[in-house]
Amino acid sequence: MLNKLTRRDEWQFIRMIGEASPLLSTLWWVFLVGRGLLPALFAVGMGLLTGAVQQQTGILGPLVFVGCLFVLVQVMSPVHLAVSQNLGNKTASLLYEKLTNTCIAPSGMGHLEDPELTSDLAMARDFDLGISGPPLYVSMDFISAGLVEIVAGLTATMLLFGYSWWAPLLLGGAWLATHWLLRESSIWRDRNTEEVRMAQRHADYAYKLAVDPPASKELRLFGLADWIVDRFRLNRRILHDLRWEATKLRQKPVAWSLLLVLGANAVVFSAMAYDAVAGNLPLDRLVIFAAAAMTASMIGFGGLSWALDGASAPAGAVLRLRESMAARGDLKKGSSFVSKETRKDILLRDVTFAYPTTGEVILKNLNLHIPAGTSLAIVGQNGAGKTTLAKLLCRLYDPQEGAIEVDGQDLRNIDVVNWRDCVTAVFQDYMKLEVSLRQNVSPNLTADDLFIEKALKNAGASQLASLDTILNKAYQDGIDLSGGQWQRVALARALCAVYEGASIVLLDEPTAQLDVRGEAEIFERLLKETEEITTILISHRFSTVRKADVICVLEHGKVLEMGSHEELMGLGGRYKTMFELQALRFSDPGEEMNLDILE
Repeated sequence: MLNKLTRRDEWQFIRMIGEASPLLSTLWWVFLVGRGLLPALFAVGMGLLTGAVQQQTGILGPLVFVGCLFVLVQVMSPVHLAVSQNLGNKTASLLYEKLTNTCIAPSGMGHLEDPELTSDLAMARDFDLGISGPPLYVSMDFISAGLVEIVAGLTATMLLFGYSWWAPLLLGGAWLATHWLLRESSIWRDRNTEEVRMAQRHADYAYKLAVDPPASKELRLFGLADWIVDRFRLNRRILHDLRWEATKLRQKPVAWSLLLVLGANAVVFSAMAYDAVAGNLPLDRLVIFAAAAMTASMIGFGGLSWALDGASAPAGAVLRLRESMAARGDLKKGSSFVSKETRKDILLRDVTFAYPTTGEVILKNLNLHIPAGTSLAIVGQNGAGKTTLAKLLCRLYDPQEGAIEVDGQDLRNIDVVNWRDCVTAVFQDYMKLEVSLRQNVSPNLTADDLFIEKALKNAGASQLASLDTILNKAYQDGIDLSGGQWQRVALARALCAVYEGASIVLLDEPTAQLDVRGEAEIFERLLKETEEITTILISHRFSTVRKADVICVLEHGKVLEMGSHEELMGLGGRYKTMFELQALRFSDPGEEMNLDILE
């Protein structure tokens, strides 16, 4: 039972706020308990003041006591609010820090592409953005308010033992029973079902399409403004209906709750009235116990609210992700080391790979030899396994069968960090860092400015901006770059790594946003700068591909053809067909096909 309780998201969240700031969390609990005691103390103070007036004794002491309590009521609430907000911010920062470490820690990337983790990842990533609920610094005040009420109700109930042993048991039991009777409509229990999370995700997706710049052009061009608003409204309505169904009060439990509470209050207050009329309950004690009996109702309205549910769900998601991501994204820890600068011979031997989440085989018994210092181009239709091969070569995944050998040793036996120091790459979805141009080219700022400037020049990006310019217009003196300019910066980053000693260059559609002539010019420079090291190019453009030493045609995860451009054209197979089809795109209608366009 205790183990089950400690695994609940709510318990994990309470533990997390203590970890976020021991001082603030201690103050938060002190103020919470203090505010919970004030209603009971105020009832006692009013009773003492009533007795002093009735007996015509000194009222200064009781009046000062009540006045102090009144001041505390006015002061503690805003101070507690400030503590709650700061603690909420601290806890949100801690959760984001834990999530960042969780996502970064695994040496592979399978955990980031696993659809089974999508819901938890979306919740943990966006919980403080105010999309699915209030930010944590706001939620903390709602949470404290609910807990203050239940502390106040329980404390007031304890006072009733001064009247009779049965009164607090009857009244407190009745109010506590409402939590059990209404348990099926408790928001904190049913709010985060998988169905609700899916509706939330669809609603958030429509919202982001409407407010984020990338989709704005096509939304307007294709007249989709009404469609996206309707989609957002529909999914928000579905979300509302699901939550309403999960949280609305059922008629029968409400009726039983009302009967139980009204009956208990009728018995307790009738007994007090009888004792007061009979002279068995003095006026001052009647004031205390009557006020306590009314305050006992806070038990029913306080406690664990929807705000705690909204705050604890991401805490639980972060902790679940830490365990599941570590298992799904980690790779074997190799212990061998290879020299960074040494040219490397790469052999893929019977490599079979399927993404763990889908089970679909992408590469099947793939055999491929990449001699040291060779420029290899890989072509094939979409889904042939080109980008997957790039991920394996960067060791972002490991194959399920077969091996990738580097100078005769299994890549899995080589230290991951050491291997990645030897490799540089440009992917289709390259990084766009909102930092200076210098740091975009050398993210760790390890390269000399001469290397950075040389890399920018050979990537055709020497005239973009000064090295200190921030590449985002949101910053002072910052600038925005076009897609093609960003691609040149990404190429410069790869070249800079080469100048620092990387011996393998992997280019996955590196110039897709450049025109044909610009791509040919850049790739010629790349080949010149990397002629002593291994270069692997994935591209759909044959103007680039034909310049490589060796061209590999992938189909259904296997090598279909392999050779130089001339050899493959002479073979008359799949490569020649793809080459000529692309060449036709650059020929004028009615003219004979001009293959020189691709020179």
